[in-house]
Amino acid sequence: MPSRKQRKRRAKAKRHEWEEVWVDEEGHEIEPPPEAELEAPSRNGKRTRQAPIQQRGGRQVQPPSWQRVGKRGLIFAPLMFLTVTFLSGDLTVIQRIVNTVFLLAFFLPFSYLMDTLMYRMAQKRATAAKKR
Repeated sequence: MPSRKQRKRRAKAKRHEWEEVWVDEEGHEIEPPPEAELEAPSRNGKRTRQAPIQQRGGRQVQPPSWQRVGKRGLIFAPLMFLTVTFLSGDLTVIQRIVNTVFLLAFFLPFSYLMDTLMYRMAQKRATAAKKR
């Protein structure tokens, strides 16, 4: 006899089962296209239909550019200036500006580096998905 935990698990699996239905423009049910009929093993070992893998978020990662990093710097520069102002109130305005420029000198290349890493990871993911 299955335990209470196993019964709950089975009931949950039955509640959450769903079936893909393909509908045309007029609302009539149609046969799924051949590329949608990929089979993959589920967790319980049974073979189930599975849709093609899509990137999370569905958003294209753009190649890194200094122009985009510069725009990001224009957005964050005032925030950095305000942070320096609130944390170091005894500095003159010129000293605050110098501190902000110093912070931007680290922020901008780091931002470009992060964009580059994200772009390379997206490219690797895309090529791995094409090989499947």
